[in-house]
Amino acid sequence: MKKILLIPLALLLAVSLVATACPAPPEEEAPPTGTIELKVANYFPPPASQSIILEEFCLELEERTGGRAQVDYFAGGTLLTAEAIFDGVIDGIADIGYSHVYYTSGRMPVTEAAGLPLGYPSAWVSAHALNDFYEEFKPAEFDDVRVLWMNTSTPSGISTADTPVYTLEDLQGLTLRAPGLAGEVIAALGGTPAPTPMTEVYDAISKGVLDGEASNFETLKTFKFAEVVQYETSVWQITNPYPFYLAMNKDSYNSMPSDIKVIFDTLVGEYKERSMLMWNSVDFAGQAYGLEMGVEFIDLSPAEVTKFKAAVEPVIDDYIANMVDKGYSEAEVNSWINFLRERIEYWTAKQIELHIPSAAGPPEVKP
Repeated sequence: MKKILLIPLALLLAVSLVATACPAPPEEEAPPTGTIELKVANYFPPPASQSIILEEFCLELEERTGGRAQVDYFAGGTLLTAEAIFDGVIDGIADIGYSHVYYTSGRMPVTEAAGLPLGYPSAWVSAHALNDFYEEFKPAEFDDVRVLWMNTSTPSGISTADTPVYTLEDLQGLTLRAPGLAGEVIAALGGTPAPTPMTEVYDAISKGVLDGEASNFETLKTFKFAEVVQYETSVWQITNPYPFYLAMNKDSYNSMPSDIKVIFDTLVGEYKERSMLMWNSVDFAGQAYGLEMGVEFIDLSPAEVTKFKAAVEPVIDDYIANMVDKGYSEAEVNSWINFLRERIEYWTAKQIELHIPSAAGPPEVKP
């Protein structure tokens, strides 16, 4: 495989030889037949944790199959851009691709339900809820590919340069970078959304063009926002995450030799959980960098949480109305949202039970 970064640790498979009962030296079994070549596309830059874990997956697939699977891994959008990954997988340009549903906005409207401001305390909780959602409803929008696993971005936060956000009223008059659905959420809260490209946000905040941005703790470090903001308000109770998918071309999967397919499926199951934990951890570095730079972290009071939740309900109502306009019944759309809320509650309890820490919440597992 073309290695772009450090070589990760891989698990070694134990290989046993079949011994014969005859005194003569045993003959070695013939090796399994059939090899595969795969191309894996990802738009995250090579140093990103999201890229590293996919490279580890590729390297481990090669090792566990004894080299019978050969993988070319293309990070940083070098094979397909984020917007082109889904169709690129369908068309076989890439055998496997990683992106999120809003890069093909409107293409996966059912799955976009998982990105509503339903309040996910951690990326581990939201990823489990999203995977459960996919398994429960099997949205037809993914019928042309094989979904390997899904993730979401980390819980929401609001970074501001000069005005701390303690209350809903503090957002009035603030212009914040927030594209798409995140912009709808900010507008519902009383702020003014600005769909500024992420690479331009630092300068826009430093020059006073923007009052801040709405994303998550991770960006305090990855985009150095901690250098230009003074406050970070956690609003995980209304988090609207980006739903991500790792999808595979169906023909590529079906053409794999059966023994390689068994190894591949096992590896997918392992990395599904590993990727959730990776996403869950990326906010810690951003939080640590923010604290180092003197950023004040703010948690909403219970009374403000109630106000924030009420304020974003129209965003959820608008989604329901739009899906009804597309031909879905209101009862069906409500069933998706109710299912997600039940899964959030279930997996939040599991996170507390398993003591899986996260930077935002729930409070029981915050460091």
